[in-house]
Amino acid sequence: MNWYFNRNTLPYWCILLIDYVIIVFSGYLGYYLMQGGSNLTSHFWTLLQDIGILLIPYTISFRIFHTYSGIFRYSSFVDLSRIALAMILGSVLAYVAYLLIPEKENLILQFPNLLVLLLLFAIMFMCAVRIAVKTMYDMLRSDGKTKRIFIYGVQNGGISLAKSIRTETPNRHIIKGFISSDPEMRGKWLMGVPVWTDDDDLIGIMQKQNVTILMVSPLQAVHFREQETLINNLIAAKIKIMMMPFTAEEWDGKSELRYSQLHEVDIEDLLPRDKIEVDMQAIGRQLNANRVLITGAAGSIGSEMVKQVARFEPKEMILIDQAETPMHDIRRMMAEKYPNISCHTIVASITNKTFMEEIFRQFRPDYVFHAAAYKHVPMMEDNPAMAVQNNVYGTRIIADLAVKYGTKKFVMISTDKAVNPTNVMGCSKRICEIYCQSLNKAIETTPEAFPQADGKKPCTQFVTTRFGNVLGSNGSVIPIFKEQIAKGGPVTVTHPDIIRYFMLIPEACKLVLEAGTMGKGGEIFVFDMGKPVRIANLAQRMITLSGALGCEIQFTGLRDGEKLYEEVLNDAEHTLPTVHPKIMVAKVREYDYEQAKHNEERLLEASYTYDDMAIVKIMKEIVPEFKSRQSKYEVLD
Repeated sequence: MNWYFNRNTLPYWCILLIDYVIIVFSGYLGYYLMQGGSNLTSHFWTLLQDIGILLIPYTISFRIFHTYSGIFRYSSFVDLSRIALAMILGSVLAYVAYLLIPEKENLILQFPNLLVLLLLFAIMFMCAVRIAVKTMYDMLRSDGKTKRIFIYGVQNGGISLAKSIRTETPNRHIIKGFISSDPEMRGKWLMGVPVWTDDDDLIGIMQKQNVTILMVSPLQAVHFREQETLINNLIAAKIKIMMMPFTAEEWDGKSELRYSQLHEVDIEDLLPRDKIEVDMQAIGRQLNANRVLITGAAGSIGSEMVKQVARFEPKEMILIDQAETPMHDIRRMMAEKYPNISCHTIVASITNKTFMEEIFRQFRPDYVFHAAAYKHVPMMEDNPAMAVQNNVYGTRIIADLAVKYGTKKFVMISTDKAVNPTNVMGCSKRICEIYCQSLNKAIETTPEAFPQADGKKPCTQFVTTRFGNVLGSNGSVIPIFKEQIAKGGPVTVTHPDIIRYFMLIPEACKLVLEAGTMGKGGEIFVFDMGKPVRIANLAQRMITLSGALGCEIQFTGLRDGEKLYEEVLNDAEHTLPTVHPKIMVAKVREYDYEQAKHNEERLLEASYTYDDMAIVKIMKEIVPEFKSRQSKYEVLD
């Protein structure tokens, strides 16, 4: 009673009174259909009294199912089902009471068919009122800027998006249709709108209905990116595409998905790529409670490696990079997101041998992920001495210390530019690969030649991973194109036929972790980079997406050391499959460790002369397949 007569329940009383009126009307309507108008007129007040008695069990059942606790404008199927269940329960309670008190006459209960009619009519009218109010509310809550949209995907992701859109206030979007990749869905209806398929004339249908936005379900993102023709047609028709950002975490398919998590696509969102699945548990078992050292920790790859490794809660993380400000950002990120992990952010160059030894002596890392390197092709083409001293010599310092201080696994991150290198940077990474692989073989065959600092036998396994360009990396082509488009152009592309492979930084790092987990030592793992992308087409699509007018593409010619296309394997190499479909093992020519070491020492000595030609000449002797292109070093080939 206290609840019923509380002032806060006034809105509920309004809903309850509406339902009372519907029940009374339904009783009169049913009686009229069964007994006729004359009987209804003669028993009008008696019938009203008998229906009033029925309101008692119905009120009890309404309270049980909370039918009047909801808000009309947010009614859902669940609310309608509660109404039906409440009416059924109320009818059963009323009829049972009537059977237990047979001397009491009731014009409704004495005819079971009439009770059933009242029940059906009441359910129908109660649901109709709620649907009508909800429909009117949905129509009136638009703010005059409502946009018509299609949703790509009919699974959980598409349904979640639709529900999120329909509960928004004010209503800024109206769903006019769904698109499914399943041909069997053609002609079906979902949530009151038609379902179309990839084979339909989607652009024509959307234009006919004045649809201006296509929202893509996260569960259909991979399939959508493969629809290159559809994407180009959407862009040409100026229909906006909204997707989850390429930097966002994958949607788990269970939590609530709101359309506000989507954004108007960048070019990175549309590049075709497959979903990467890795064995996170196996990676966690290896890294958990161990010490992990990451070089180049402030770089594009290194910083993502930091984030992914930290999720496995290692015992200690030692992060090294010579870039002070980015390392400060890494320190803040670790303190904020992973305060329970003992983390050491060290500003240093990997070429500082005495400091690197002190770090290894103090922390004795169990795992080393070596991502530090100079990577820009034109810069290293002009500075081969720095490529040797940082990439080659720095790698040898870290690799030798890993052996000396008992590191379990050393994972070096290489590049597809190391295959048949045409530039100094790619050749420097190939020399690093040679040294690490030959060192691993030497440890296996003559372990006594590599005693650890404490006199124990060496145990380090060296694994190399190769992959191509990563989206969003520092200095990559996409940020440069964005900047050029913002200035009105021109967008500079080196050659109309140049192509590149792209991969997301998080996906590349997942594969690095997976390869590091499965590697037994001495392997060079190659990643399946998916489909290559023509850079000129990439530039044109970015211009179209931006809506920039008069922005042209200008071809500037290949830069020093640049290839038209990157190779994943040497011509004389072949690959072997692994348990992961995206990771292969490259079978490469192996080198003797003493010879590899001698070559590196000779190359390092030459680097201190800063004679570019002399340095590159030795690099070509070490890597005979290194043939320069668009470079002053072609005279040495």
